Amino acid sequence: MGLFDIFRIGKIKAENDSLKQQLQELHADEYFQVKARLDSINQEIADNTTLISRQREELSYLTEQSQKTSKQLNTQTSKISRYKELYKSIEHALDNFLVSDVQYDNCRLNPYDKQDLDVLAPSVSLQFHSLDVKELRKAYRENEKQITQLMDLYKSRYTTKANKSIYSLVVIALKAEFQNVLYNLKYDKLEKSIEDIKTISAKYLKIAAEGNQNIAGTLTKFIGEMEYLFINAVKIEYSYYTKKEQARQEQLALKEQMRQEAEEKKALENERKKVEKEETKYKTEIEKLQGSLEQTTSDDEMQKLRARILELQDQLTGVIVKKEEIVNLQNGKAGNVYIISNLGSFGKDVFKIGMTRRLDPQDRVNELGSASVPFKFDVHSFIFSQDAVELEKKLHDILNNKRLNKVNLRKEFFKVDISELEKLVASIDPTAEFNKTMLAEEFRQSEELGSIDVEPAPEGMHDIDIMNDESLWE
Repeated sequence: MGLFDIFRIGKIKAENDSLKQQLQELHADEYFQVKARLDSINQEIADNTTLISRQREELSYLTEQSQKTSKQLNTQTSKISRYKELYKSIEHALDNFLVSDVQYDNCRLNPYDKQDLDVLAPSVSLQFHSLDVKELRKAYRENEKQITQLMDLYKSRYTTKANKSIYSLVVIALKAEFQNVLYNLKYDKLEKSIEDIKTISAKYLKIAAEGNQNIAGTLTKFIGEMEYLFINAVKIEYSYYTKKEQARQEQLALKEQMRQEAEEKKALENERKKVEKEETKYKTEIEKLQGSLEQTTSDDEMQKLRARILELQDQLTGVIVKKEEIVNLQNGKAGNVYIISNLGSFGKDVFKIGMTRRLDPQDRVNELGSASVPFKFDVHSFIFSQDAVELEKKLHDILNNKRLNKVNLRKEFFKVDISELEKLVASIDPTAEFNKTMLAEEFRQSEELGSIDVEPAPEGMHDIDIMNDESLWE
């Protein structure tokens, strides 16, 4: 090896060592950069962990304070509610039982304060579809508590034994008679029960007026306040009967639906058998003609036979399609939801929304038009669905707040603007036809003839004998 080669090798080695040194320096720089970034991230995580821990402590504290505040609010709301009912009972007594020249304006709330009081402590509102038995019991017990407090309050006003005895006897008798009204309360008897409470109050007011005049005024005020609270008790108790009746009607509706389904299935089965007989007749005739076609040699006769066979095959296809429709209706939930009106019977903007599985839904409408109503129904829409029961329920749920009878859900009548119905149908099935016109031909012809005095039902109608006809439940 020459000196030049040795020199060259040494130079390459030196360059190689230099490159290694540079590489190590680069790696060191990258390492320190990564380490610095990692330390920064770790510090950020630590800071965030500390922040989260502090926020959790704050959240826990705020939650605890919120619970305390909520309890305090409930307590104050309950007190305000009791004071409100007490005020209303006194106001009821002043308005209905005290006849005096003395003005009581200074002990009444002004309209703005009364409005504020309603906002702070709204009256108990028991809705048909959100009524909870637990809430009902709570409302009833709260009213009972107010009655007890009222009795104790008036009892403390009497100092002599005689007056205390008279008061105690009046309380025992009055409460017993009021409670007897509650025991005899039944569904659809709310107005009568309230009237009974007022009759009992009037009787005891007369007794108080004829008795000890020293305590007659106080007793009069007491009886007036008691009447208000016991009317409240009747209304709360009646809500239970309303809910009970609603549950009973729902069960009856289910039974009615099952009965109607059984009838429709039976009708479909009879229709299927009839169609199968027609199918057999067509097939038999086609086979007979095909046999004649094989035996004939006349071109003219063969053309006639082929034309007749094609005609019968076309008719057979129609029968087979009809048979398939019947089988689908029998085996599935398919059917038609109908929207109909009867201007002469029910008035404007009142519609019946029901469901039928009949092969021709118009048959059901015609049946309804001949059942206890003076005029035929107008059809606004037939909506076919693979699950007609679910579609009917969906429509009923959407229009629930417009239902006329909110207790008996079998009465499928709704008071709604026809334009709203049209939009609703279009949103559910854009292909479904909708007719906005209320023809009411028989009703209008009857008006023109003038042979009978016919007027459409009033718009505020809620109960009508026609609607209660069981033949209109479907």
